[in-house]
Amino acid sequence: MSKATFLRALLDRMSVAEKAGQLNLLTGSMDETGMKHSEDLAEKIRAGLCGAVLNVYTPEATRALQELALQSPQRIPLIFGYDVIHGHRTIFPIPLALSCSWNAGLLERCARAAAVESAADGLHWVFSPMVDISHDARWGRVAEGSGEDPWLGAVLARAMIRGYQGTDLSDATSVTACVKHFALYGAPAGGRDYNSVDMSRRAMEETYFPPYRAAVDAGARTVMTAFNDVDGIPASGNRWLLTDLLRHAWDFRGWVVTDYTAVTEMRNHGTAADDADAARQALEAGVDMDMVSEAFLNELPCLIESGEVPVALLDAAVMRVLETKWDLGLFTNAHSRGADEVEVPVEEHRQLAREAARESVVLLKNDRGLLPLARQGAVAVIGPLADSARDLLGCWIAAGDATETISIYQAIRAAAGDGEKVIHAKGCEIASSEDELLAEAVRAATHADHVVLVLGESWQMSGEAASRTNIRLPKCQRRLAKRILQTGKPCVLLTLSGRPLDLSSEDAKFQTILHVWAPGAEGGTAVAEILFGDTAPVGKLTMGFPRNVGQLPMTYREKPTGRPFDAAVQY
Repeated sequence: MSKATFLRALLDRMSVAEKAGQLNLLTGSMDETGMKHSEDLAEKIRAGLCGAVLNVYTPEATRALQELALQSPQRIPLIFGYDVIHGHRTIFPIPLALSCSWNAGLLERCARAAAVESAADGLHWVFSPMVDISHDARWGRVAEGSGEDPWLGAVLARAMIRGYQGTDLSDATSVTACVKHFALYGAPAGGRDYNSVDMSRRAMEETYFPPYRAAVDAGARTVMTAFNDVDGIPASGNRWLLTDLLRHAWDFRGWVVTDYTAVTEMRNHGTAADDADAARQALEAGVDMDMVSEAFLNELPCLIESGEVPVALLDAAVMRVLETKWDLGLFTNAHSRGADEVEVPVEEHRQLAREAARESVVLLKNDRGLLPLARQGAVAVIGPLADSARDLLGCWIAAGDATETISIYQAIRAAAGDGEKVIHAKGCEIASSEDELLAEAVRAATHADHVVLVLGESWQMSGEAASRTNIRLPKCQRRLAKRILQTGKPCVLLTLSGRPLDLSSEDAKFQTILHVWAPGAEGGTAVAEILFGDTAPVGKLTMGFPRNVGQLPMTYREKPTGRPFDAAVQY
């Protein structure tokens, strides 16, 4: 039976409630012992009132829920999705760091590795790539994107789609990509996450749309809506964005999913009177799947029955979801992902993570040639991030495990020469200081020939809901840096972060600064290799570092004005 015939017959057999169920994306949860979910989730799956599940992985957990779906009246398999942003079990550098490699082939290989690991864990769908262009380092989610340039963003978006989806979506190692966040999520007012976006159509077309369009042209099967409003209309209820532009102008053939509870959040925006109004607006705008809010499940049957929403609109959305399930091969083998025969080349992926980290590190300055360090004498590795493996992984680490990562201090100790002494001192906490820690760090620096000072952001300081008004190093870290410099010992400053930082103070004081972002599972080893000259730091910035937060938003692509800056001219 052909795909069209099979799916048409299936759709004709479905009740309105079952159709709404296919547009219902629910969440489970994972802990150390496996998957936990409520009985309500199980009941809805068994009744055919759930089309997809997020936040559940491992073959055992996904198989258990898939078996429930196969007991539903229509036996329609589930799709399992997860926030696989920069690797699933093997964690690569954060996307902003990866973009600094300017190596599309590398990003495609990283996405392919993530797809293989995700599929082996029972997943069909990854909520990546994030292709939002941003000019504002205050916004925490710059960590998840490719920086400020639309051309580079488009090139890397295409590469990641190829990596995730492969050449055949039914292959047991391929997953469905999800381009996000459509649209303009990277340009919120004031850099405040979820905030409004108000810009000209020209700016949209020239700067912000190219990566989304490139991903669609590359065959991305799903698109996720943004939390923000665009010109006063929430993205999840914006027909111009989702239908006129995405489907008609760009010929997008896949399906649109909202971000987490974005449908019912239209009430908070003030554009929907209640959940029913929000569900109607979202479906009419072009949304095909409702993430977690359950407004589609609870409200669409009544809206269809009352005639407020035509059933043809519902059928079109359901068909788009069913077509993807067919293309994934789920109607042939619902358990194809997570099968025993899928082998994950773990060591290859670790080597790839190390290669990616090497190419992502950016040497900001090396004015007196302090790097590379000689493998002799004593080196003090100092700072609140020097011996932290978890902070190397960054935000959104999926199924990553920090216990499988070594810190920068541990990596330097492993890479040091036989006659070299490696000393460690914390110096301070991320955002607080103790005199004892500071004194210990000063003693360590005094007894060393060289100092590697590791400062920056903890992993919680960037990512979603992590906007910052001050993007300087925390005060306690600046105090530590001052005291270490006062020892007079040659000092390399390593900075970790999920965003560009205001390092103007450090730039004036340090001769050598190496920015390593959040470099992933093999980041510690890669950084040690660079410090000792085993490999060169080849990364180049894809987002500018401001000298003052007052410059933001800013971009190298600023248009010239009629009066170029001249410090000598005043009025």
